[in-house]
Amino acid sequence: MHDGLVVKNPCSRKTSPKGAKQRPYVATTEQVWALYDALPDHFRPVVLLGAFAGLRVAEIAALRVEDVDFMRGVITPAIQYPAEPLKTEESKNPIPIPTDLALMLNANPVTFRSKTIVVGVFGRPVAPYTIEAAWRDARGKVKGLPEDFRIHDLRHYFASLLIAAGLDIKTVQARLRHASAKTTLDTYGHLWPDRDESSRTAVAAVLEARKNPPQPGDAETGS
Repeated sequence: MHDGLVVKNPCSRKTSPKGAKQRPYVATTEQVWALYDALPDHFRPVVLLGAFAGLRVAEIAALRVEDVDFMRGVITPAIQYPAEPLKTEESKNPIPIPTDLALMLNANPVTFRSKTIVVGVFGRPVAPYTIEAAWRDARGKVKGLPEDFRIHDLRHYFASLLIAAGLDIKTVQARLRHASAKTTLDTYGHLWPDRDESSRTAVAAVLEARKNPPQPGDAETGS
């Protein structure tokens, strides 16, 4: 085609079909706390940061004490392991957390006087690989979890928690620190409740109005 021998490229627009997109597995609250209990004490913030703040494993490993405002209850991720820039600008968005969670996250810094929230057995920072090794041991002790359930999958629980609480799409997007609301909807749109009943009710109202149109004189007249 570039040499002018054929008018059109016969291979253009020939793409393979898209594979079916699987819905993420959402752990139950009982499974989340079972994972928390199955981990060593110094690794338990991994569950707290994943399930209740939506952090990714590289962000969890790198989260420093200075990135958490324990008094105001705000996590502001700044780097990911190993001291690399975050994935996107949106990843730097602050995450509000309740006072109880802030207190739980402060346990390691108080006990080990550590500069990071997640530490190893001697109170030193650890790599994601080390965290994931402990994670695999804990995961095997929790009934009903898929064998490939990842730390990243705690973000799905976090999203489902926010959606069940009635938060709108833009707020959920902000808390998950997605660059686009489309990403949030594509991944978690099926979790928003009552969408079937809402659409059914909307259509039923129009059909009912057609079946029983208002009659002259139905409207009340003022005196």
